[in-house]
Amino acid sequence: MQVSYASEATPGRENEDFVAAGPGWVVLLDGATAPPGVDGGCRHDPAWLVRRLGGRIAAGLAAEAGEPLPDLVAEAIKVTGEAHAGTCDLGDPDSPSATVSVLRRRADAVDWLVLADSPIVFETSAGPVVCRDDRIDRLPSYTRAAVRAARNSPGGFWVASTKPEAAYEARTGRVPLRGLRRAAVLSDGASRLVERFGRLSWAGLLRVLDEEGPAELVRRTREAEAAQPADAAGRGKRHDDATAVLVRF
Repeated sequence: MQVSYASEATPGRENEDFVAAGPGWVVLLDGATAPPGVDGGCRHDPAWLVRRLGGRIAAGLAAEAGEPLPDLVAEAIKVTGEAHAGTCDLGDPDSPSATVSVLRRRADAVDWLVLADSPIVFETSAGPVVCRDDRIDRLPSYTRAAVRAARNSPGGFWVASTKPEAAYEARTGRVPLRGLRRAAVLSDGASRLVERFGRLSWAGLLRVLDEEGPAELVRRTREAEAAQPADAAGRGKRHDDATAVLVRF
């Protein structure tokens, strides 16, 4: 398994994405930028969360104990919470949060986990297989209060924050290794070329990643963002941290 990636912050800001890889695995987290005026009861920012939480997940994957991916992510959320429970209000629903996407190769298949909107895309002999968690796309309202109430709540959407049980709400599955050529692990800042801007199909995104590299996908993302009017309608930021990971099998 060969892994390459590019990660670039929103222009002028700190990168709140995190990616790590080892023999047979990849983990990617995308921190949720806090809205202006919201402190979440925590002295730490999303960049701190993704590094601490991502590091714990990576350590678990590197240990190769073979535990189910939701168990591994739940333990990482628990341990990360314990690291700042004494200084921060872990009961605040606005506490820093992140997406989690994990890919792990087994003997004859690839296990995957996706929590919130950072998809994994596999290229199989039958075409692209998109593994995504679209619950945040189906909320009835996107006001600050509505999103706050829906976060890590039944009927809403789930993210990695302070509740270990969120890991068991992740989308999970397994893709047979036979016929599998490559995969992409993407923060939503990189998947937006398909999902928001419509400039590529999933097959086209995989082709760009493989033939031109992850940095080119990020460059095209910045180009598409710059082409949008400053007051473009629709939910979401004009610019975002963008991380694209290519996995060849």
